[in-house]
Amino acid sequence: GRVCIPAAYRQILAAQGTPGVYVCPSFIDPALDCFGQVLLDETAARLAAQDPFLSPSFDDEATTLIARTHILAPDENGRVRLPDALIEHGSLKDRIVFAGKVKKFQVWDAERYAALEAEAVARMRARYAGGRGA
Repeated sequence: GRVCIPAAYRQILAAQGTPGVYVCPSFIDPALDCFGQVLLDETAARLAAQDPFLSPSFDDEATTLIARTHILAPDENGRVRLPDALIEHGSLKDRIVFAGKVKKFQVWDAERYAALEAEAVARMRARYAGGRGA
């Protein structure tokens, strides 16, 4: 359950003043969403604009994005211990992949991610192939 956060991601997180890494189960993919203080603050600001008592949207977003988020502190080698529930959500096995996604990065089971990546690349090729006169 211990994973080493890549140095490039640790540097970004540290520059944001993040005390480790925020991790939550993705509600879209069988993966873990990982992010820093900036994205947490943006999410909190968006939620703050809603009524916390009378907005069903507030409760849905807060439950999905905030309540399920863990702050994981790395050891001296940049490793964090993933809680068992997160490992189970991502179906993480021996090999994992870190995938950068602009404001966040995800942790995937390597085999699952390879299939997802191949499908995404195929869709992009199909979408843009018509513009090259292929």
